[in-house]
Amino acid sequence: MNTQTITTQAAVRDAFWNAHPAYTRRGRTKQNDYNATIRSAFCEYVDHLQKCGDITEKLARRVTL
Repeated sequence: MNTQTITTQAAVRDAFWNAHPAYTRRGRTKQNDYNATIRSAFCEYVDHLQKCGDITEKLARRVTL
């Protein structure tokens, strides 16, 4: 059964920022320009989405902040 609700990298990033309003999104900033706290939170968020079935493993492997 295919239960993925998020299918694009942009949608994963948008969902992350919406779920973490305490963090500040900075336009087209690259992943490694964010501090380690934000990068770690993003990795944990993506892992959670994949384990819950909201995204595919393939998307989880390729998405970047």
